[in-house]
Amino acid sequence: MTLPMSGLRIMVATKPIDFRKGHDSLAALVKNELDRDPFTGTVFVFRAQGGPSEAAVLGRHGPGAGIQAA
Repeated sequence: MTLPMSGLRIMVATKPIDFRKGHDSLAALVKNELDRDPFTGTVFVFRAQGGPSEAAVLGRHGPGAGIQAA
């Protein structure tokens, strides 16, 4: 199990998104719509347009950005 690091910031988007977007598109969405830097270590959580049962998480882990679907 991986535990979150101390001081971890998590931001949850309120508008659902199209899950066909990749991590580059989600990073651009964070930068342009939320006016945040997606590479600062903050974790961004998005939900699918189809309903609340799917979520995508964008965060920086190591040298690059990654996306995790849940």
